[in-house]
Amino acid sequence: MTATEQRATTESIPFTRALRVWFLISWQTFGGPAGQIAVMQHHLVDRHRWIGQRRFLHALNYCMLLPGPEGQQLAIYIGWLLNGLRGGLAAGTLFVIPGVVSLLALSIAYVALGDTAVVIGLFAGLAPAVIAIVVQAVWRVGRRALTSPVLAALAVAAFIALAVFAVPFPVVVLVGALAGWLVHRRRPHQVAGRPAHTTEASGPEPLISDDALHHEHPSTRRTAVIASVGLLLWFVPVAIVAGLFGTGSVFTEQAVFFSGAAVVTFGGAYAVLSYVAQRAVEHYAWLSAGDMVRGLALAETTPGPLIMVVQFVAFLGGYHHPGTLDPWVAGVLASLLTVWVTFVPCFLFVLLGAPYVERLRDRHGLTAALTGITATVVGVIANLGLYFTVHTLFGTVTSGPLGLLVPDPTTLRAVPLAIAILAGVLLIRLRWSVLVVLGISAAAGLVAALAGLPGT
Repeated sequence: MTATEQRATTESIPFTRALRVWFLISWQTFGGPAGQIAVMQHHLVDRHRWIGQRRFLHALNYCMLLPGPEGQQLAIYIGWLLNGLRGGLAAGTLFVIPGVVSLLALSIAYVALGDTAVVIGLFAGLAPAVIAIVVQAVWRVGRRALTSPVLAALAVAAFIALAVFAVPFPVVVLVGALAGWLVHRRRPHQVAGRPAHTTEASGPEPLISDDALHHEHPSTRRTAVIASVGLLLWFVPVAIVAGLFGTGSVFTEQAVFFSGAAVVTFGGAYAVLSYVAQRAVEHYAWLSAGDMVRGLALAETTPGPLIMVVQFVAFLGGYHHPGTLDPWVAGVLASLLTVWVTFVPCFLFVLLGAPYVERLRDRHGLTAALTGITATVVGVIANLGLYFTVHTLFGTVTSGPLGLLVPDPTTLRAVPLAIAILAGVLLIRLRWSVLVVLGISAAAGLVAALAGLPGT
């Protein structure tokens, strides 16, 4: 057994140290998947050197193929790499806790006060800062992933397909995989990763080598245990609320509806939120269209995956249709139940597949396909960054030909633009820490809101 293989058979770092870092990451996960990937890239690959760049991208490729929030799933996968099963559970749980706490508090404030202007002002300063974080992520990931003209062309093609032609996300990823495999058949060197001795030339050798295999082997017994426990954890709470409150209660309806949504959210939250909004507003009447828009704004500016907006939807649904419970109790119960059925499947999907995906890294054809996905992921991150930037800096954005986003230049918001520039200088030019930059940006947004400046 080589030293590299030996190191992969035990926990790579002390579990308590990993918990501290995951907790720190969890409070910086603003800006949707692009911002979340950027934060994990910064801490896990660039700063702590716990995993290598190719290992990070391999995990990301797998998570991009799964339904659900890829940011949380990437945290689960890397947590599993570092500390096994308990590492994956801890990383994935910590990843969503700040968002759950923040959005639950904001949901209560929204109903109780009817005015969240100051709170939104505080978080509004964070949104422009995320633009700088995403720009940094695109540059860092692109510089290391696009190692040939073919891969760079795939990234550009993915960006154009998503931003200009609104091609469905799964189609873009599958085409990227097919392109990587086809190019490998004809010109293998065009999709080959960097040689091992140059992959991490910008820093010391990562704790987990790009070539090390995780010690946990796939097996029928392991798969059966993970699947059984995961499915029980997923559906037993649904059965309990159905038994206690009836199949027609708002709690059962939400549990079943959001369980279904959890397995069809390919392409991230944006791909499913329009369907969720339509059903929640028009069919179930859990909230109004205006409530839905404001809930999305709150979810955009709180830590954690954007799909967390379903927690806000569920809270208002429970509050408005409490049945025999107190409205506040019903709102909290509906909120937490929806979070449970939304995120438990993520653990199930990742922990089931991770040992198998680990063993695919030495299959050259499959590796080439995943390399093609890596290239398209750069385009995906850039497109998500464009979406976030346009909606942050402009008050009015319309959908032009082929679904192209068209901002109204007369609605450019001066305050977010200034905060975005400030964050970019601090983060990219002066290399301040992400947490400090986010704090300064949040304070700037709060001051602007209290001063009544337009655009906050």
